[in-house]
Amino acid sequence: MDSYLIQMNGHGDHAPMLDVHLKNTGNTISPGKVKGRKPRWAVRASEMSKKTFNPVRAIVDSMKVEPNPKKAMISLSLGDPTVFGNLPTNDEVTRAVKEVLDSGQYNGYAPSVGYQSCREAVAAFYNCPEAPLKAQDVILTSGCSQAIELALAVLANPGQNILVPRPGFSLYKTLALSMGIEVKLYNLLPEKAWEIDLEHLESLVDEKTACLIVNNPSNPCGSVFNKSHLQEILAVASRQCVPILADEIYGDMVFADCKYEPIATLSTNVPILSCGGLAKRWLVPGWRMGWILIHDRRDIFGNEIRDGLLRLSQRILGPCTIVQGALERILHRTPPEFYHNTLSILKSNADLCYAALSAIPGLQPVRPAGAMYLMVEIEMEHFPEFENDVEFTERLISEQSVFCLPATCFEYPNFFRVVITVPEEMILEACSRIQEFCEMHYQGAEAVSYTHLECDK
Repeated sequence: MDSYLIQMNGHGDHAPMLDVHLKNTGNTISPGKVKGRKPRWAVRASEMSKKTFNPVRAIVDSMKVEPNPKKAMISLSLGDPTVFGNLPTNDEVTRAVKEVLDSGQYNGYAPSVGYQSCREAVAAFYNCPEAPLKAQDVILTSGCSQAIELALAVLANPGQNILVPRPGFSLYKTLALSMGIEVKLYNLLPEKAWEIDLEHLESLVDEKTACLIVNNPSNPCGSVFNKSHLQEILAVASRQCVPILADEIYGDMVFADCKYEPIATLSTNVPILSCGGLAKRWLVPGWRMGWILIHDRRDIFGNEIRDGLLRLSQRILGPCTIVQGALERILHRTPPEFYHNTLSILKSNADLCYAALSAIPGLQPVRPAGAMYLMVEIEMEHFPEFENDVEFTERLISEQSVFCLPATCFEYPNFFRVVITVPEEMILEACSRIQEFCEMHYQGAEAVSYTHLECDK
C-alpha cells in the first residue's frame, strides 16, 4: 500500500514549503524522474505572437539610414500631437485629472467595462436623437486601439475576413492577422478626395466577411466623408448584412469648410461599433482612454455581442481609473475655443503644406479636410533613380534630415504621409528641404524618355 509523507519546511520571513515524498514499497521516487519523459527546455514563441506583424515598424526599422549631420532632424512621421509641445491639452483637462488624483477615490479596480458614472458621461456627450446612447451602450477601453481590438475580437472568428481601407491605418491588419482573421483591402480613390471605391468594396464581400472597417476622418489620408458618401457606404453594408466597425478617433477634427457626420447618425438598420477616445481631439494619446459606442437600434447584435464585449474587457480589467474619474469633467468642461484653436492650427499647417508641396515638380499632394495628415503622391517616373517610396523617403532623410512615412506602410506604394501637427516654422522648413531634394533628383519628361531609351538598348 502506498504511503505519503508531507513535511512543512520554513523559517524566518519565508513561507513554509511543502516537501512531498512518495513512498512505494520503501522506495522514494526522486523528483523529476517521470516515467517515459526526458526533461528538456522547449520554450517557443506562441503562434499568435508569430502572426503579429506591424508593417510600419517593419519598414521603418529596416530603414538603415542616418540623417544629414549638417541639418537638424525634422520628423513628420509620428501621429502624436504632443511631440513638439506646440499643441498642449487644455488646462481644464489637466485640472480634472489633478482633482481626481487628489480625491483619492479612484485608486482601486473599476468594473472591467468602466465605472457606470463614467460610461454615463460618455453616453451623454455623444447622445443625439439620430443615434441615442445610454450607459449600457458604452464600453471604456485602454485607448482607441484596444477598442478596435475588442470590436474585432467580438465580431470575427479565425478564418473569417474583414474589409479594411487601402490606404489605411496599419493596426487593423496587425490585430486581425494575430487573431487568424483574413484582411481584404478595399480601395480609396485619391482623385475623389479618398472616397471609397464602392464597387470594389462590395465585390470583396463573401459568406466569411465579419465586418467592414470605416475610418472617418482618415489616418493616413486626412479625408472626411460627406453625408451622401456615408449613406452609400451604409447601403452596401445593409445590402450585404455586414456590420460596421467605425474608427472615429478623429471625430469632429474637421476643418471649417466641411462637416463631420458620425456614421451611426445616418442609419437605423446597420449595427455599428464606433471606436473613439481622448487621444487626438483632447491631445492626450498617452492617457490611454478610449471607448466603444454600441449602435444597434434593430437589436441585430442582441445580447450576444454585448456579453462578448463584457467578457473580452475582463482580460485586462478596464482602463486607467484616474482618467475615468476625470472623464465627465474633461468632456463637459473643456471650452469650445480649445477645439477651435487646435483645428485652426491644423488647418493653417495643412494649407501651408499643401500649397508648398503642390508647387514642387514631381509631387501631387491630396488636400486634407481633417485629422492630422496629408498624403502626397510621388510621380516616380520623374525620379527614376529611386525604385519606390521607401527609397525616396530614405534618401530624403539622409540628404535633408526630413522624415516622412512611406505609404507602403499603409499598403499604398509611391505616396508618403506628412504629419501636420508640428510648429508652423518647422512645416515651412521641411517643405523647403523637400523642394530642394526634389529639384536635385527630378527628371523632366524628356530626360525620363531618354533614360528609358538608354535602358532599352
